[in-house]
Amino acid sequence: MNDTAFGLTAITDVLVDWRRALGLIGGAFLLWLAWKTFTAVPGAAAEEVERPRRGLPGAYLSTLGLTLTNPMTILSFAALFAGLGVTGGASGDAALVVLGVLLGSTTWWIVLTTLIGTLRGRVTPGWIQRINLVSGLVIGAFASELAATRALLATRRT
Repeated sequence: MNDTAFGLTAITDVLVDWRRALGLIGGAFLLWLAWKTFTAVPGAAAEEVERPRRGLPGAYLSTLGLTLTNPMTILSFAALFAGLGVTGGASGDAALVVLGVLLGSTTWWIVLTTLIGTLRGRVTPGWIQRINLVSGLVIGAFASELAATRALLATRRT
């Protein structure tokens, strides 16, 4: 447990020390992402294309791979376990947390895929264009808020 706590403390210290630079880099990336999203024109990607199906095992493995390689998943689990006070000796508590996360994730994926499957044929390139515009504006708002927060923090420290 001490090794884990030390590792989390070390990572937290590095992130806190570099928060200004990370905020600026993150803000710049969000601005770029907002611009690319806002100006994206739906084309061939918006059209229905027949792809060979890999079946349920292929779908499961690709989703599992995407989830496990997402750093936010790992950090979220670390924060969840730390926040709930689950330690190395409390295997029953850890199993309940993992079961809860599994059931929640499964429910989310079922709802999401059912909704997408239902609406897939109704979403036209025009709708995708509108979604891109709104998404670009929302991402740009987050980037602006991040930049304003970082600027405010910088002026308070000087």
